[in-house]
Amino acid sequence: MSDVAHPAAPDHPATPGSAVPPDYLHDGHTLRSWLFTTDHKRIAILFALSITLFFFIGAIAISVVRLELVTPAGDLVSDDTYNKMFTLHGIVMVWFFLIPSIPATFGNFLLPLMIGAKDLAFPRINVLSWYLYVAGALLTVVTIIAGGVDTGWTFYVPYSTMFSNTAVLTAAMGVFVNGFSSVLTGVNFIATTHVLRAPGMTWFRLPLFVWAMYATSLVMVLATPVLAMTLLLIVVERWFDLPVFDASRGGDPLLFQHLFWFYSHPAVYIMVLPAMGVASELIACFARRRLFGYSFMVYALVAIAVIGFFVWGHHMFVSGQSPYANVVFSFLSFMVAVPSAIKVFNWTATLYRGSIGFDAPMLYAFGFLGLFTIGGLTGLFLATVPIDIHVTDTYFVVAHFHYIMVGGTVSAFFGALHFWWPKITGRLYPETLARIAAVLMFFGFNLTFFPQFVMGYLGMPRRYHVYPPEFQIYHVLSTSGAALLGVAYVMPLFYLIWSFRWGARAGANPWRAKGLEWQAPSPPPRDNFLTPPVVGEPYDYHPPEGPTAAEEQVA
Repeated sequence: MSDVAHPAAPDHPATPGSAVPPDYLHDGHTLRSWLFTTDHKRIAILFALSITLFFFIGAIAISVVRLELVTPAGDLVSDDTYNKMFTLHGIVMVWFFLIPSIPATFGNFLLPLMIGAKDLAFPRINVLSWYLYVAGALLTVVTIIAGGVDTGWTFYVPYSTMFSNTAVLTAAMGVFVNGFSSVLTGVNFIATTHVLRAPGMTWFRLPLFVWAMYATSLVMVLATPVLAMTLLLIVVERWFDLPVFDASRGGDPLLFQHLFWFYSHPAVYIMVLPAMGVASELIACFARRRLFGYSFMVYALVAIAVIGFFVWGHHMFVSGQSPYANVVFSFLSFMVAVPSAIKVFNWTATLYRGSIGFDAPMLYAFGFLGLFTIGGLTGLFLATVPIDIHVTDTYFVVAHFHYIMVGGTVSAFFGALHFWWPKITGRLYPETLARIAAVLMFFGFNLTFFPQFVMGYLGMPRRYHVYPPEFQIYHVLSTSGAALLGVAYVMPLFYLIWSFRWGARAGANPWRAKGLEWQAPSPPPRDNFLTPPVVGEPYDYHPPEGPTAAEEQVA
């Protein structure tokens, strides 16, 4: 198929004396120009700043938990404070960092650029989604001020409806409001992908990152309303005393678990599918090879999104559901691992005989590949009913979902941040420091969470404030790893801020990457492209003839 150019030119010409029009970073410096912007790139920056703030709030909460667990006795904080700290960590990290981390930031910034569009389909709805996110987040902050919440991030009934005296309703409403932000973002991405693709950008010319955003958006639009209604039922039971989940009055507490996990297992893929999209872009670029099995990668993304809706019952193997249901959910849980395995195989095949560059984004991609694979393999253990019964509510489960949700997603997030930082800011960061941070993150994460597999298998329950002394060595290792992980998370904050002001100019395409976003200037102007972008086959890579800008920087 021949290359086709986008016919639409930018609306405004270059400013006098300048080769390019003002970019989105410098076109209006006032606070009002940012708070009322409809530019998808600025909205992405607003989301990035917001989720960074909440990332550190969640990190501080879990730091208290990890310091408490250095010793077997509860000698740092009270049991009540301990419960509130791990609950705060879970609520903030799941709903205010992990779920919006890649879609709301890089999805917002890159989706129009990658398909040759000027903006998202609904720019005003896009900025409204950020305001809803902030509103939900502020309700969560109010929860902290009101004394915290101690139910755990899952809000399990009947504790959350009958027994907890903490600010359950405020926290639940914060997550409820934030759900509208996810739905609006998903609708916007779906519409944009359908109607704003450049001529020649067929479905099977889309970058896999765009496919990942599309599959993620389907999950957000279909699953999030179920969570919203579930949390609203908690509010109804507490405020109006309606026995929705109260078994003593005809309610069904297991109904809550079915509804909650019907959303929350697909929500894992809201976090992981975008990370898969990022990994595909990074591996293809730094291996300088066309992605192996592109069409299979597309089908695998869609299959993960679809099958993910049918496996929620594997969270309830010990909740009293029938043995027959357990067998069915176990089988389906193994089935959802198949498309994930296809993706790992295809990434590995892409790397085979590639001309691999070990730039910082690629190191983060390797970290994602390793951590996601460990998390996926241990997920098969939990999909096996007898093993799951043995390790339910132990640190084995904690380690598994952190490898998937945190190790995989955060590694991909930092990989995306480093890869597209020159595009976002027009600046290069210190490559050596970035590589050190990537390696520290990988080793720090494994030191933090791998010991938890061992102590979970040995029977250490999760959420316990006091524990038997024989588990202390594992907790000391985990806390030491968390300290190393903290350094790896903070390092990019400093050198990226430095690079924004003093970093070397990046040029339009320092990685010599493919994709329409690299045909725009860095940073892009308001309407993204100065000249009509040329649509070609995706991932048409060839081995580089010389070093990239980052490699020259290190040399």
